[in-house]
Amino acid sequence: MQKAAFVAFIKGMVQGVGYRYFAYRRAAVYDITGYVRNLADGSVEVFAEGPRTQLEAFLGELKRGPQFSHVEEVEVNWGEFQQKYEKFFIDTGYGY
Repeated sequence: MQKAAFVAFIKGMVQGVGYRYFAYRRAAVYDITGYVRNLADGSVEVFAEGPRTQLEAFLGELKRGPQFSHVEEVEVNWGEFQQKYEKFFIDTGYGY
């Protein structure tokens, strides 16, 4: 099973609509580790690690987003699995 990591920047109406909690719940389904956080520019950042096939499925969920969100763009940068985190969490600070 090939493992990988990605950082994704999700743009659109993704703050104030439950997007971080949505990502947190979906990461648990796919057994993904990492974090989700709001950024100062109104976008959301997700760092995720795990099996490549599960990451791809998780990414598909992130592109869809929760019911009241509107995802306009997702920029994804793939990288190597480094096992940085033991769980997936919501970072309540702003990433700046």
